[in-house]
Amino acid sequence: MTELFAPAHLVIGLPLIVGAITGGWAGIGWGALAAGLCGGIPLIVITAGVRSGRFVDKHITDRAHRPWLIGVIFTLVIITMTLMVTLGAPPVMVAGVAAMLVTLAVTGPITFWWKISFHTAVAAGSVVMLAWILPPVPVYAAGVVLTAAIAWSRVVIRDHTPAQTIAGALGGGAATWLTLTALL
Repeated sequence: MTELFAPAHLVIGLPLIVGAITGGWAGIGWGALAAGLCGGIPLIVITAGVRSGRFVDKHITDRAHRPWLIGVIFTLVIITMTLMVTLGAPPVMVAGVAAMLVTLAVTGPITFWWKISFHTAVAAGSVVMLAWILPPVPVYAAGVVLTAAIAWSRVVIRDHTPAQTIAGALGGGAATWLTLTALL
C-alpha cells in the first residue's frame, strides 16, 4: 500500500483521471501538465536525492530532509497554477492544482515539528477530488477503505503513528474540500 499509493504516484495519476473524466483528450493534456510538474518532477528529484544520498529513502522518512523538498514542490505547484491560469485551463483542473497547493500549505509547516503523513493527506485529498466529479457515495465508501489501508500500512512499517496518519487524512481531505468549495 505504501509503495503503490505513494503521494507522487497519486499526484501523477489523479490529474490525468480528472482531466479524462471532465475534459476528454484536452483534459488529459491539462492533466499531463499537472502530473508532470506537480508529481513527475518531484519524483525525479526524490529518486535522484535517494541515489545521491541526500535522502535516506523515497518516502523522506527523515523529517530534516522534508523542508527543502517541500519548497521545491511548492514552487512547482505555483508554476503549474500560473501556467494553467495563464493558458486557460478548465476551472476543475485549476481547482485541483489549487487543492494540492493548499494541502501542501497545511501539511508542510506541520511536518517541521511533527511527522504528519503525506501519504494519507494526498490519499484523502484524492478521494475528495474524485467525489467532486463522480458519484460521491461510492467514491467516499471506497476512498475511506483505501485511505485507512494506506494509514494502516504506514503504521505497520513504523513510518507513522496512528495519530499522524489520521491528522494527514483529515488535513488533506479538509484542505481539498475547502479549496474545491471555494473555487468551483
